[in-house]
Amino acid sequence: MSAEASAGSHADDSARSPVACQSSEEHRSRGLLGSKYVKLNVGGSLHYTTIQTLSKEESLLQSICSGATEVNIDSEGWVVLDRSGRHFSLVLNFLRDGSVPLPEDHRELDEVLKEAQYYRVQGLVQHCLNAMQKQKDVFETVCRIPMITSAKEEQRMIATCRKPVVKLQNNRGNNKYSYTSNSDDNLLKNIELFDKLVLRFNGRVLFVKDVLGDEICCWSFYGEGRKIAEVCCTSIVYATEKKQTKVEFPEARIFEETLNILIYENNRGSGPGGLHLLDSRGAGSNLGSEEEGAVGGDRRVRRIHVRRHIMHDERGHGQQTVYKD
Repeated sequence: MSAEASAGSHADDSARSPVACQSSEEHRSRGLLGSKYVKLNVGGSLHYTTIQTLSKEESLLQSICSGATEVNIDSEGWVVLDRSGRHFSLVLNFLRDGSVPLPEDHRELDEVLKEAQYYRVQGLVQHCLNAMQKQKDVFETVCRIPMITSAKEEQRMIATCRKPVVKLQNNRGNNKYSYTSNSDDNLLKNIELFDKLVLRFNGRVLFVKDVLGDEICCWSFYGEGRKIAEVCCTSIVYATEKKQTKVEFPEARIFEETLNILIYENNRGSGPGGLHLLDSRGAGSNLGSEEEGAVGGDRRVRRIHVRRHIMHDERGHGQQTVYKD
């Protein structure tokens, strides 16, 4: 008799166990509808908030509260979310207030955007996108001129830049001789032209300055990571008894080379047409300068030097006149 009772009891338990499990699963799937407060464990970061806050927007969090999305709840009643909790407080504050200060760092702002997209909080997503667009607009309206600090940095910057690059090497202290009367004025004119070109071609060309190089005043033009042309504005002239350094201001030639470098904007100089245009321009243009074609593979680098002035000395007859080599 007891065996039959035991068997019957076991059968009843077996019959009821699916119902009990179903009830437990039903309670789990209902989410947090019967609660007013909710405890969230987001990647080890603990947060305590209300159902009303999480339900303010149609989002993943609202779906969790309504039971539409199943979640894991530990033995202590914490809703466990497998996400980083670094920016979750910012998500909660946005749901509470409808607005929240965003980080200024672009990387952190992008992290907040990713979290907002995961939780499907569309208001915060749009808030992040607006902040990113504002940062982009500010960056494009500000002229930023990098300063070269080392040769390796210069090579890396030019190799990775997708824009054409114009570099002005300006080191007035690297001079053994005195300057001619107009050199200081011409040096300032080169610097002023550099600033004007930065303003004119901002966003299209990367302009950099080098105050540590060997040249007193030299312009370099790069496209697709390689040097395309160079305009050297200094030369040595021979006065009566001493050498002098002369700085020229070939404004037209510098401006021309800046326009030529635009052919490498958006990689437009990769095709044969672009190279043909540069080669034909280099062969037919001569604005009072000397050009040297340096062959690098099948591409040439134009090195333009201001035509050197030959100055005769005033020594007696029979003594040799000195020329610049």
